[in-house]
Amino acid sequence: MTATDTVDAFHRGGFHVVQPKGRGHRSGMDAMLLAALVADDRPVRVADLGAGAGAAGLAVASRLADAEVVLFERSAEMADYARRSILLPDNAHIAGRVSVVEADVTLTAKARNDAGLTDESFHHVIMNPPFNDAGDRRTPDALKAEAHAMTDGLFESWIRTAGAIMISGGQLSLIARPQSIAEIITACGRRFGGIEITAIHPRPGENAVRILVTAIKGSRARLSLRAALIMHEEGSHKFSPLVDDFNNGRAAYARL
Repeated sequence: MTATDTVDAFHRGGFHVVQPKGRGHRSGMDAMLLAALVADDRPVRVADLGAGAGAAGLAVASRLADAEVVLFERSAEMADYARRSILLPDNAHIAGRVSVVEADVTLTAKARNDAGLTDESFHHVIMNPPFNDAGDRRTPDALKAEAHAMTDGLFESWIRTAGAIMISGGQLSLIARPQSIAEIITACGRRFGGIEITAIHPRPGENAVRILVTAIKGSRARLSLRAALIMHEEGSHKFSPLVDDFNNGRAAYARL
């Protein structure tokens, strides 16, 4: 490691991630909540779109012994962090089931397949897309800006790719800001149904800051709103018991 990197433990030391220090996007609770949406005991293939250093995908591999995970990342620098994360000695127990593909998830048709985003080849697709609107305060950190900057039609292009690379009946899982809910539902369109949405609130009585969304390819089931997920106990920074279980890989946030 170098002075510009950190090696961070997740799932109480179940796996580790190499991340840039003081710049770029650094994974935390969002990635662990996203990973907790994948609940499947079968041998499955999981695609992590916009994987960054790989925290969410590695968390899935750490919790599910039969999951093969492919980390898709456009940034060459962040893809290198993901490769270095896989090669850490502390990750030897999952390294054989995780790989990195440097690719732009917004590619279409033949270009998408040629880049490794192969049609109908994954059981699960997870994503934590960039979430900052154009009007948000801009960061001078170019690496972070690339990871956080939302572009027009982002959810349409990312969810289109998810639908293309997923088998029929496969599950899409994502985490986003509540402001994006309409765009997400629209992008799912006829590709995905059975949408389940969970609002994440910092504490009781506070507005939601994130939403968790799952949907099933080809389903015609109606949308449902799940019970809200409260991150912290009132007047405390301590995680609620259920969130602590998700954060540490002890439980999955299975669909209803």
